[in-house]
Amino acid sequence: MNFKSIPKEYEYLNWPEVKNIAASDRSTIIWPFGAVEQHGPHLPLGTDSLFVDAILNEVMQLMPEEIPLKRIPTQYIGFSPEHLGFSGTLSLSSQILTLMIKEVGKQLSDIGFKRLILLNAHGGQISLLNTASRELRVIAPKLSVFPCFLWSGVDGLDNLLTKSEIENGLHASLAETSLMMSIKKERVGDERPCEGISIDIPKGWSLEGDSPTAWFTKDISNSGVIGDSRGASSELGNEIKKLLVNHWYNMLLSLMSSDWLIQ
Repeated sequence: MNFKSIPKEYEYLNWPEVKNIAASDRSTIIWPFGAVEQHGPHLPLGTDSLFVDAILNEVMQLMPEEIPLKRIPTQYIGFSPEHLGFSGTLSLSSQILTLMIKEVGKQLSDIGFKRLILLNAHGGQISLLNTASRELRVIAPKLSVFPCFLWSGVDGLDNLLTKSEIENGLHASLAETSLMMSIKKERVGDERPCEGISIDIPKGWSLEGDSPTAWFTKDISNSGVIGDSRGASSELGNEIKKLLVNHWYNMLLSLMSSDWLIQ
């Protein structure tokens, strides 16, 4: 089959095109995941969803035409209970999101797709997507599932961001504010909140990472920001975006060039 000029977006394909693409040896679907949740007084509710859309769109434009890699529409509303209590946040239950992943994933497997990549930009649902992927494999054992986090494993971020930002800039701080200034500057407000963690954390414990806690944003922040958004700039955002696009282009190209985990 000639894949040239065929859209990269699943929803623009017709059913014979989908059937032929799915029959390819390495047919792969990317399903982006974001969130609709407060991101401080200066960033839009759909920040995570806008990020994964923008990065993936650029990556897909760089991918060779002939490879059987397509994307389905971004799941905007995710699992965001930690941000409830701030106006605007919408959150699905873990049960609903897991069921949706299992149902859609099973259908993609039945169509004939070999791999499903869940490209997630919201840190609060990393564990949930990992668990849902395991449950999907139980009902669709021939489908290889890859739950990935947009910000994980990206070389060079530590050269652009401070140690404090990397460790404590968990939400709507320097990195996210800068990246949004690069992607949709008109949606970034003038405020630059700087709200450190407002509680003393015992030695050896943390909000995320080693020995974490199931925190709510209201526990530690009045503005909804966790970190320091001062110093954010479009220039920094452009550099962050380049790193993300380059990382995911190389990751996807590497996977699509291999038969890894093809059942």
